[in-house]
Amino acid sequence: MRTCVAGLLAAAAFAAVHVQPVFAQPLPRSVVIGTNTPGTVFYALASGLAKVASEAGPIPATVQPYTGTSTLLPLLDSGELDFALVNGVDMGMAYAGPQKIKVGGKNDFAHTPNVRLVMRGAPLMIGLLVRKDSPLKSIQDIKGKRLTGEYPAHQAVWFNMFGLLASAGLSWKDVTVVPVPAVNDGVDALVQGRADVSAHAVNSPKVREADAAVGVRHLSADCSPQGEQRVRRAVPGYYTRLVKAGAAAAMVEDTCVIAYDIYFATHKSAPEAVVTAIVKAVWDNEAKLKPIHPTFREWTQARAASAEITIPYHPAAIAFYREKGVWKPEMDQAQAKLLQN
Repeated sequence: MRTCVAGLLAAAAFAAVHVQPVFAQPLPRSVVIGTNTPGTVFYALASGLAKVASEAGPIPATVQPYTGTSTLLPLLDSGELDFALVNGVDMGMAYAGPQKIKVGGKNDFAHTPNVRLVMRGAPLMIGLLVRKDSPLKSIQDIKGKRLTGEYPAHQAVWFNMFGLLASAGLSWKDVTVVPVPAVNDGVDALVQGRADVSAHAVNSPKVREADAAVGVRHLSADCSPQGEQRVRRAVPGYYTRLVKAGAAAAMVEDTCVIAYDIYFATHKSAPEAVVTAIVKAVWDNEAKLKPIHPTFREWTQARAASAEITIPYHPAAIAFYREKGVWKPEMDQAQAKLLQN
């Protein structure tokens, strides 16, 4: 009997030494954050997150640019891509799928039911853009003008333009569409004189580049209460903001723009230890993000966990926010509702 017990104890000791639990398994050598092309705000923010996470956490992070959300989301959904910096509106449409939601009769995103939220970040602001010497003074002036559109590789920008037009009660039928594949190509068309109006993120490197090349300025959308209602009806998740003159590049006067939340996302099969390590590194070093880009001023711990979301959180993120005391009952309700989709 003693021999049998001794044998069992020895076997148990061997197992304890040689079999590691999931949470103790080695972390990957690195992770990849997918996002939009260089020159976009998303690329600048993803680079900032990768820098802070690499310096403060146990896992180095690198940035991989893609043409647009339409390109990277299937890779994130399958787990081929570790993380991504994307916008909440796109994510909601892709998560629900084209059978359940369309905006302007359009949702060409591949259904991505496996995406999960790590952290809700800052709002991203998008403004109409014209050359500085353009005679256009308000959004109503763009009727009949050449506006960049289609955006087959970057569907998010199609919705940006749709929302901006909707703020003034306009549609694609009111303008002449200049087809471009992605957001930076639209600004190139404006600089080259092939388009009268384009759009880009406020304070993006591409806007600064265009301003240095030919001189550009943001053109105001409609921030009236009626305009706000039209935007929210046109694209759920969008809202309007007024940016003061001089507060950003090419902002020569107080200008109405549209905004939506930026998401730091992953996939549901991402290892909990990896998600925890990355979210902790960013959470603990919020102050180090702010000098990197103006948009990080609103990338705060207070915004990280929210019930106003379009995709469910990853379980490791929920556990982290519970530990920090910021996970609320209404967030459980939002999570449960989204997981029913």
